[in-house]
Amino acid sequence: MVRLEDCPACREGVGSLEHEGGWCVYVECLQCGAHTAHFPYQNDAEREQAEQNAARTWNMGKVIRQDPGE
Repeated sequence: MVRLEDCPACREGVGSLEHEGGWCVYVECLQCGAHTAHFPYQNDAEREQAEQNAARTWNMGKVIRQDPGE
C-alpha cells in the first residue's frame, strides 16, 4: 500500500496514483492537476518499485504544475 500526502502545490488536493498505458506510473493531484514525473516499468516487480518512487517523489514535494501564463 502506497501512502500519499496532500498535494505539495495546493495543499488541498488528494494525490492519486495513476498508471499510463501499462508502461509508467505517476501521482497527480485531483484538485489542481500537479503531478510527478512519469516512472517507467516493464514488469510487475518494476511496477511496484516505480509506484514507490512516484509516491516518494510526491511526498517530498517534487511536482510539476501548470500555473496560468506558463
